[in-house]
Amino acid sequence: MLTIKTSANRKKSLTNFKIDYEYYFCTVQLTAPNIMKNKLLNRLKNAICSAPALLICLSAFSFNAMASAESHLTDTVTNGFKLRTVIVDAGHGVKPENAPKGHYSRGADGSFSNERNVTLAIALKLQKAIEKDITGVKAVLTRSTEDDVSFERRAQIANENKGNLFISIHCNSLPDRVIRERVGGTARRPKYRTVRVPDRSGKGTLFLIYALKRSTEAENEIKANQVEGESDLGDALDPDDPVVVILTNEYKRRFRKQSVNIANLINDEIVQVDGRRSEGLRGQSIYVLCHAAMPSVLVETGYINNPEDEEYLNSEAGQTEIVNSIVRAITKYKNQMEGTGTN
Repeated sequence: MLTIKTSANRKKSLTNFKIDYEYYFCTVQLTAPNIMKNKLLNRLKNAICSAPALLICLSAFSFNAMASAESHLTDTVTNGFKLRTVIVDAGHGVKPENAPKGHYSRGADGSFSNERNVTLAIALKLQKAIEKDITGVKAVLTRSTEDDVSFERRAQIANENKGNLFISIHCNSLPDRVIRERVGGTARRPKYRTVRVPDRSGKGTLFLIYALKRSTEAENEIKANQVEGESDLGDALDPDDPVVVILTNEYKRRFRKQSVNIANLINDEIVQVDGRRSEGLRGQSIYVLCHAAMPSVLVETGYINNPEDEEYLNSEAGQTEIVNSIVRAITKYKNQMEGTGTN
């Protein structure tokens, strides 16, 4: 099982939760009953007030009560969850003429293939497999042709389609190594030149989730696409309101936990079932991962500049094996989140 260590202090977060909730309960609920018609506030009120946290305005508020309240708050973003839409992102592409403003990347090259073509082939297969093998789940592609789509538009497509899970397909590659080689001279005065040689030592899969240093960007997307979506106030929602802050932080925590979970599930299928090598899970500053307001993982399916991996990634059998592993992992993830299975 892959893990990411965190230095977050649970007791501190619960204390902050207590302070924020006291403000909400004593100020918002008691002085603005008309605002309680707001769907967002009602969800928070119902989730927390059903717990012993109803005693929150009393000085006898205990650590256990805070933990129970936090547990009920967590339910506001998980109860009744149904995995309905998976966003399948084929990394890179050919930048079209007159492309809209944004960030584009052509991807890596192998000895006979390109990353952008491999990722599209896998993504197209994955979309079909998800919709065929996972009942009630729709798969939305961020691109279906060779034309590249900007980083910004990819995240926008994911959020517009209200995705529940974002899976970005990529191929890895190592940069050339720089070495010095002797080209002549004497024993006492040798001459050297610097040359670049391909580094083909990379092999296997790698999983990426967004780096914590981009948490602010993730929070902004969650507020815009998750929290405001639960509110009747829309753009009038105050981003500094304690209710908004609490729900945003809870969504962010849950999404990161779920991102690690789906990455682990895919990794287990690829390693344990397919017998392939994995480099594990890393946090990295990737735009589409922190701007997609949902659990998100980038799957580096293999090293396209490694001859063995490149053959595998371009083969029908290899692409099918990758797709089947991801579909099995999504099925397990769906069962876990919906409480419909043991996996």
